[in-house]
Amino acid sequence: MKSILEELYLGRLYPLEQIVPQDPEFHSVNQKKSDLVKILETKLSAEDDQTLEELLDVDCNISVMEAYASFEYGFKLGTLMMMEILGDKGEPAEGED
Repeated sequence: MKSILEELYLGRLYPLEQIVPQDPEFHSVNQKKSDLVKILETKLSAEDDQTLEELLDVDCNISVMEAYASFEYGFKLGTLMMMEILGDKGEPAEGED
């Protein structure tokens, strides 16, 4: 595996695309959503179907924003933890091993 810094620099690191929920229910819940959307599509008028598509697009955008906020928070939290662990000089803080 190439270094993370190299992959990031070369623009080949896409965390959002690599994250797949590990919850065992994820795939069944996602499938249920797809099934419900298909049912709605058969029952809705063309105009209502367009509104549903817009709603799903907005929902997707919201999910991306939430994922970004979670990623950013996790990254900052990890950085703060490393700063605390290593102290100011990049070495373990006094009295800690």
